[in-house]
Amino acid sequence: MEWAALVAWLLTAGGGFVLLSIWIMRGGMRQQADTGRRIRPPLILSHFLLAAIGLVVWIVYLFNDSEALAWLAFAILAVVAVLGWTMFAIWARRRQAETAGAEVAAPGRPAEQHFPVPIVALHGVAAVTTVVLVLLAALGVGS
Repeated sequence: MEWAALVAWLLTAGGGFVLLSIWIMRGGMRQQADTGRRIRPPLILSHFLLAAIGLVVWIVYLFNDSEALAWLAFAILAVVAVLGWTMFAIWARRRQAETAGAEVAAPGRPAEQHFPVPIVALHGVAAVTTVVLVLLAALGVGS
């Protein structure tokens, strides 16, 4: 279970890195002062950094087999998941408004609206899988 969680986490990280790269290339770091509903740098960067820290903790857990580290990784992952759901909600609402042809209050298209839907979906499914596998491993299922 622990190694399956690692594989899922790495797949999730890969998709997240692609999304972060697109966001940065499309000017996401310059969205701090923009008005309107968009993903701000502190939100996406804290999501990325906490996910990376959690992954490192998980890798240390794999070699250390400390139950405390497994639960710490899960706790970090839970925060990462909340941040991820927040970003997904921002992205989905704006995308839905654009698709419906509704007028958006803020001028300009936010960087996150350039995310390919299949990569967002893959990242989300892999993230949910990761959370479940990490929880199961922390509970000792499959050991």
